[in-house]
Amino acid sequence: MRFKDFHPNIKIRIVESLLSGSIGAMIYPFMAIYLAERVGESLTGILLIINIAVGFLVGFYGGYYADTIGRKKIMAIAETLRFASVLIMAGANGPWVHSEMAAAYITIAMMMVNSICWGLAGPAASAMLIDVSTPENRKFMYGITYWTNNLSIALGGLAGGYLFKDYLFELLVGLSIVSMVSVILVVFFIKETYVPVKKTVKKSVLADILSSYRIVFKDTTFILFIVAYLLVLSLEFHLSNYVSVRLSQDMPVQKLFNFSVDGFNMLGILRTENTLLVVLLAVLVSKITSRFKDKRVFFLGLALYIVGYLTISYSNHGLILLTVMVIATVGELMFVPIEQSYLADIPPDDLRSSYMAVSGMVYRGAMTIAAVSITLGHFIPRMGMTLIFMLMACTGIAIFVKVLPSLEEKRTKQKQTA
Repeated sequence: MRFKDFHPNIKIRIVESLLSGSIGAMIYPFMAIYLAERVGESLTGILLIINIAVGFLVGFYGGYYADTIGRKKIMAIAETLRFASVLIMAGANGPWVHSEMAAAYITIAMMMVNSICWGLAGPAASAMLIDVSTPENRKFMYGITYWTNNLSIALGGLAGGYLFKDYLFELLVGLSIVSMVSVILVVFFIKETYVPVKKTVKKSVLADILSSYRIVFKDTTFILFIVAYLLVLSLEFHLSNYVSVRLSQDMPVQKLFNFSVDGFNMLGILRTENTLLVVLLAVLVSKITSRFKDKRVFFLGLALYIVGYLTISYSNHGLILLTVMVIATVGELMFVPIEQSYLADIPPDDLRSSYMAVSGMVYRGAMTIAAVSITLGHFIPRMGMTLIFMLMACTGIAIFVKVLPSLEEKRTKQKQTA
């Protein structure tokens, strides 16, 4: 399987994601600092939480409407709104604006519009990728998209660290241009992949939405699968929460390759190492593992990932932390594309976007668990926290062991039908 063999929609989405993701990574990770300097830390925290919550709730509507009126229409509406919001954001931060407070409030309002757009377009875009892929090429497709996302984060984060403070307006203008390109690509080049069947009109839109998601939540295999992934994924999210606090407080200053590092430095090194390894090793790991059965690669990768992050949750030794991050990242590269491929096999055609909207809860759930771990870590000793993480990981593995046979059977039937 090669990149040129993908459906045009997939190729367009990958290229567009690399462009918009790179420039977005120069801006959005630094917005908390920007807002805190202008409206205060407390209000910034509240505004960002509201922003995330709004995007989360809109995602359910986005999933429903993508299954009701089509993927492309929802994506076109969302991309157009996003372009308008970024353009206004750029105008609010231009050299002609002299009120930093006004610029900050306009910026957060447009960030909320942006979050709404992600909620609308996310489930539709995910479902569209499933629509135009097959069980045979999905693992490669998700491997490429995963690599692209990490590359954009690496490039954007590095450039943003140098450019955000002094060139925010120019960055927003650049993001506006990329956003305009995205609108053109969606409207004129991306093809509709799903023509919905007209359904009987319910008493209200809300009743119809609830009816659709009731079906999703009754799918036991799907719910168990995303719960298992939530428990496992939270291990990585602890790196930015519990582990970051623990390292900054507990890790003594030590020599690492003739450089003195403390816990704060070590956290930055680990995050950079993870991102760079994903970018550098993704293709190699994909080629090596393609020779083996998905199920074996999945569980081996899962084991490496869990061992790596459990060790990171406990160790204070710099060299050990560097080593196990390699192990965890290789495991991540092995199991994540296969996990996404398995997930894509579950939804029926007419509810794919709704399923993808619910699966989006995994990331927010993992962020919530990771945030709670900071509080627990204040009262529970290091070994106790590692044992809690181990229990969560083992529960996730047990659930995967339970549901994967039915997914393998379903995939076999799909191949036979094709």
